[in-house]
Amino acid sequence: MKTTEIVSQLLSEHGRTFAEEAGITLRDKPAPLYQLLVLTVLCSIRIKAEIATAAARELFAAGWRTPRAMADSAWQDRVDALGRAHYVRYDESTATTLANGAELVLDRWHGDLRRMWQEADGDPAKLRELLREVPRIGPVGADIFCREAQAVWPGLRPFFDERTCGTARELGLPHTPRGLGGLVPPKDHARLAAALTRVGRSEHAVRELQSA
Repeated sequence: MKTTEIVSQLLSEHGRTFAEEAGITLRDKPAPLYQLLVLTVLCSIRIKAEIATAAARELFAAGWRTPRAMADSAWQDRVDALGRAHYVRYDESTATTLANGAELVLDRWHGDLRRMWQEADGDPAKLRELLREVPRIGPVGADIFCREAQAVWPGLRPFFDERTCGTARELGLPHTPRGLGGLVPPKDHARLAAALTRVGRSEHAVRELQSA
């Protein structure tokens, strides 16, 4: 299969961003950017992405779409929402983590993560450092946020982390951020990164693309 055909199949079959899956209409606005941060926190433990996105949908359905709303919510209500998504074992600790993170975003960036991006001065490495100040977000979580946020923050593009580049290598694709970025229009960088992330989690999907 030619490179163009592999990329086309990746986007058509696996190119839904994780933000979209979580019901987030991502824009360069405070509320959706915070919702992406919540999703990032939920994905930053060893749990299936499908459960993390379902947990995000439950939290947002409860009305906790802003850091103020999250900070003002009751701990038990957050636990219950996570439980409805089967976000088990980590529900109580995550309920606490989300409140602490919301307070940090309010205090440090006045509830607006665009201020974080401004503080990073357009430097993706600095942004990753700032993201790691949020409770539970480590290097992997920072990568998750940046992969998705590049859809609305062009200064992050092309953002493809080591994991997505590794999957690209297995598929015989260019396996550097610049090389992958050249395969699709900039507006599709986040979709390609999401597709490579999904495929990389499935040996069957990798083999299917390799043998096509």
